[in-house]
Amino acid sequence: MTGIRLTAPAPGWAIDADVVVVGSGVAGLTAALRCAAAGLDTVVVTKARLDDGSTRWAQGGIAAALGEGDTPEQHLDDTLVAGAGLCDEEAVRTLVTEGPDAVRRLIGTGAHFDTTDSGDIALTREGGHHRRRIAHAGGDATGAEISRALVGAVREAALHTIENALVLDLLTDAEGRTAGVSLHVMGEGQHDGVGAVRAPSVVLATGGMGQVFSATTNPSVSTGDGVALALRAGAEVSDLEFVQFHPTVLFLGADSEGQQPLVSEAVRGEGAHLVDADGVRFMVGQHELAELAPRDIVAKGITRRMHEKGAEHMYLDARHFGARMWEQRFPTILAACRAHGIDPVTEPVPVAPAAHYASGGVRTDLRGRTTVPGLYACGEVACTGVHGANRLASNSLLEGLVFAERIAADIAEARPPRTEPADAPGDAGAPVPLLSPEARTAIQRTMSRGAGVLRSADSLATAADELEALHREAAAGADGSKAVVPGVDAWEVTNLLLVSRVLVAAARQREETRGCHWREDRPDRDDAHGRRHLVVRIAPDRTPVVHRTETAAFPPVRPSD
Repeated sequence: MTGIRLTAPAPGWAIDADVVVVGSGVAGLTAALRCAAAGLDTVVVTKARLDDGSTRWAQGGIAAALGEGDTPEQHLDDTLVAGAGLCDEEAVRTLVTEGPDAVRRLIGTGAHFDTTDSGDIALTREGGHHRRRIAHAGGDATGAEISRALVGAVREAALHTIENALVLDLLTDAEGRTAGVSLHVMGEGQHDGVGAVRAPSVVLATGGMGQVFSATTNPSVSTGDGVALALRAGAEVSDLEFVQFHPTVLFLGADSEGQQPLVSEAVRGEGAHLVDADGVRFMVGQHELAELAPRDIVAKGITRRMHEKGAEHMYLDARHFGARMWEQRFPTILAACRAHGIDPVTEPVPVAPAAHYASGGVRTDLRGRTTVPGLYACGEVACTGVHGANRLASNSLLEGLVFAERIAADIAEARPPRTEPADAPGDAGAPVPLLSPEARTAIQRTMSRGAGVLRSADSLATAADELEALHREAAAGADGSKAVVPGVDAWEVTNLLLVSRVLVAAARQREETRGCHWREDRPDRDDAHGRRHLVVRIAPDRTPVVHRTETAAFPPVRPSD
């Protein structure tokens, strides 16, 4: 344990449970429902409303070998290729083998997927897939439908939920084992202010950290809170340098910041073309799948063409779809484009890559266990080894489903006893000096300039220096008149700084081009030295400590494994 905690008031209230699940996306709600079904007293904590996480923004769908002629083995092969040599094959095999039944159980929970005239699940293709295996709902509103079904099931089961609550830190008992979390509830409700949920099992399902970059497809709540909590608690994270940039995000201007509208890969799966301003299909000849190459290849292809042409964006041309297909298959995207003055029916859509998904995260085993006893992680916050250096399209919802079910089974089997937290957060440990909320923009711009889809030793060194300056500035002002008052904005930006420093520390040691990013100064993939994982923890002085694994395999999460 590090003893590091956010500066925060001591909890003014507490409730007890067997399990606390932090997050309300597909991973969190699936874990909560399965735990409750096993008879465990389960509490769900979520940062906004139950349906406000990243899941509801997922457009394309959920990948599984559900179609005639498709097999888990073929799904595995596509996933391994996309992961660029860093996938854990056992984790991928678990995903693709258990995935189809997990999707069927999701349907049993009440999720309705689009079907063909014969009543079968309608399947489409996305980048990196050699078969149609993407199930979708509402055309391009898959995440919204999954969220609706799971939220409905949670309410029907009358689970204890705490909405509008920012998780702060992990509570541990005298043996260093998980004993719950501290959290701050924003606004009115049964609980208010800083409190605690005391539970021997904590499941982190807090989603991503896209808000470390200026332009992202992630909602505003994706500030890396789960990764930051885990790091402060002494957990290991892995592969955090691999942030996937979605190739086709609606371009709203070079200075646009915050959440940007996504143009789903499924649009390309249905036959849209990427073109430059002259109408040239520049992905043809770069990969056998052209526009449907894995995301990293398409994002790099777009970025290279932008550099060659001195352009700020490329175009996605789907005018040949016609109005009827746009309205029926992609109503959400059509509405978003038209809201910004672009009509995909009659004109190409301007697109550019933007931060989308964290392939790395809190390191877990195949049961979702982290390196801290009693702490679990699933969904985007976790690093199970499934995604390797680059996530295969639409594997994320499936990963959330499969590993959430595995976590619930492990907790139900173990049923650890409740223990008392060793001390109250805010009264012990080493409180982290808080950043001023105004530092958020500085962090995002530093990360976008230095650690985006294009990186170099120089750009990463500059980013590290700028982040370190913010870190020192916060520490210098902590004891004086410049001390920042604890609050949601300050806690969020402090989390953003921590995960940014760790991401950059790992990226500086990833001296090759692999997966999600492109090192301009190291353009080649180096399998002899690069097929290794970078595992990071935080030292008690809050310095990132990076360890390179000896092989492409993950070490056990605990010595006894």
